[in-house]
Amino acid sequence: MGIDRQRVQEQDKIKRRSNFDAVESNFTPEQMKLEASRCLNCKNPRCVQGCPVNIQIPDFIKALKEDNIEKAGEIIRNTSMLPSVCGRVCPQERQCEGNCVLGIKGEAVAIGALERYVGDNTKAKVPEITPSGKKVAVIGSGCAGITAAADLRKAGHQVVVFEALHKLGGVLRYGIPPFRLPRTFLDREISNLKEMGVEFKTNVIVGKSVTIKQLKEDGFDAIFICSGAGLPKMMHIKGENLNGVFSANEFLTRVNLMGAGKENSVTPLKIGKKAAIIGGGNVAMDAARTAVRVGFEEVSILYRRTEKELPARLEEIRHAKEEGIIFKFLMAPVEILEKEGYVAGMKFEKMELGEPDESGRRRPVGTGEYITEDVDTVIVALGTNPNPIIQRSSEADGLNIEVDKKGYIVVDSDNRSTNIPCVYAGGDVAPVGESNAINAMGAGKKAAKAINELLK
Repeated sequence: MGIDRQRVQEQDKIKRRSNFDAVESNFTPEQMKLEASRCLNCKNPRCVQGCPVNIQIPDFIKALKEDNIEKAGEIIRNTSMLPSVCGRVCPQERQCEGNCVLGIKGEAVAIGALERYVGDNTKAKVPEITPSGKKVAVIGSGCAGITAAADLRKAGHQVVVFEALHKLGGVLRYGIPPFRLPRTFLDREISNLKEMGVEFKTNVIVGKSVTIKQLKEDGFDAIFICSGAGLPKMMHIKGENLNGVFSANEFLTRVNLMGAGKENSVTPLKIGKKAAIIGGGNVAMDAARTAVRVGFEEVSILYRRTEKELPARLEEIRHAKEEGIIFKFLMAPVEILEKEGYVAGMKFEKMELGEPDESGRRRPVGTGEYITEDVDTVIVALGTNPNPIIQRSSEADGLNIEVDKKGYIVVDSDNRSTNIPCVYAGGDVAPVGESNAINAMGAGKKAAKAINELLK
């Protein structure tokens, strides 16, 4: 078409190493119009099929072409209450943009950036709500919970969201750093739900403060469990209990939620000189880029496969490299070395790639050659498992929620129902497919739809 894909401006790669401000800015109005004009408005929009919540992408882009940004906002929010969030953190390259026809021979339409532009520059309208007389509990205020709460409230139900932490947003707040997701936009998305009449209760640990059985006894007609997966996976190697070893979950929570990277913090971090990040996903990139910003002099990401197999988004890898993070590949952790109870180094085995495993990626195989890295902090970013509090407390009450061998709640993939009547689950506590923000939102929509049908 003769129009290049538009690029948002980015904060200087040197300056951003010392602040948590947004790395990427928004499109200018002129860029927005140019990018919107690239959309072919396909009769069979593959981009919509690639979106787990089925945002009507050609329709909202058409509204932008017609200079009707308010209409574009309404179209998006018919299916997603988190446009400013999704426009920043969703893996568009594997979903909507990955299915764009233009991407076959060139560059896909920048759907994520356009969605972000609309989300940031429009406000959700409060819909007219006819009370249904029904009451629904949502356990968790992350992507799945926010999405389900919105759809349930639109159907007229009284919706109460229970959050274990003192601030709302789930992993969007404690896991994703503000340089990727500015808190202003997250707070605004949540405030939209409050205006709709969704009630939020913080500092409530379901399974401790209150149980599923008690919620049923309190008159909740349905319950949606979307409490996330906050239990970190560790390496189970010698030295993992030393001072200076963190799970990425703890490290990011302490910085993002508790301000541990700031001066005079009440929960300070011991900032060393050299940090080793173990893992290659988006959480590893977030942890590494956060470590740079809180003051580590040298930060390395060590991954047991090659760069080709890194599961993180290409954009996050590029940003990490620009910020001076060192990547070391074909390295498998063997032991964390000790000096007076603290990390004093780390031993790795060099790997080579063998045959593909169940993920389709080539399996790393040990070579028998070992090296030692000079580090004083280790951050483990190998994923998480679900916290078993809700499942165990329910079992004690005689409600045996079915879980799989890893502790995830077993659900029907179509409607997210559990084996307990009127109890549903979704998001990272009951994943179906890839674990990310937009898939969690898709789970929230499916659960809300099923609950709405149940409560009719």
